[in-house]
Amino acid sequence: MGGFSSKKKESVKIVCCGLDNSGKSTIINHLKPKKERESNVVPTIGYSQESFDFEKLNFTVFDMSGQGKYRNLWESFYGEVDGVIFVVDSADRVRIAVAEDEMKILLKEIKDRPIPILFFANKQDLANSLSASEVSESLKLHEIQNKSWTIIASNALVGDGIADGVKWLSDEIRKKLSK
Repeated sequence: MGGFSSKKKESVKIVCCGLDNSGKSTIINHLKPKKERESNVVPTIGYSQESFDFEKLNFTVFDMSGQGKYRNLWESFYGEVDGVIFVVDSADRVRIAVAEDEMKILLKEIKDRPIPILFFANKQDLANSLSASEVSESLKLHEIQNKSWTIIASNALVGDGIADGVKWLSDEIRKKLSK
């Protein structure tokens, strides 16, 4: 493996949440090495766990089901994570308020911890999708004062925006780990 240092990668845990059908599993699938990617991503029941390396970090990501009956599971993972990916279906204008409600629950759960949050405004390929700034406005992200966060426009089917978002998240986690 030429080019890789033998230094052990730092392990971090992140939780990936958002409403059902927002693209969480598709985003995570895109982060796996090409040979390990699923050709057909199916809805997550409960949660699944995946690992991938990005730059100098080894990520364990908990892919949480977005179905209403499983959303209470999210809270049990917040205590042990180093970062959050929150995926929003930008084309689902009807449920953006539900996404906002779930985000507020998340913020309450992690209020005292400096956990960075990466928001993906996913499904940008759809004609009726809100832009990343419109999603940010709808979710009132400007009100998040005590955490680092960013929102990235993404299309998980082809991977647009995914690497940029995870780079931001890994940089934020590294800053936190070096303190």
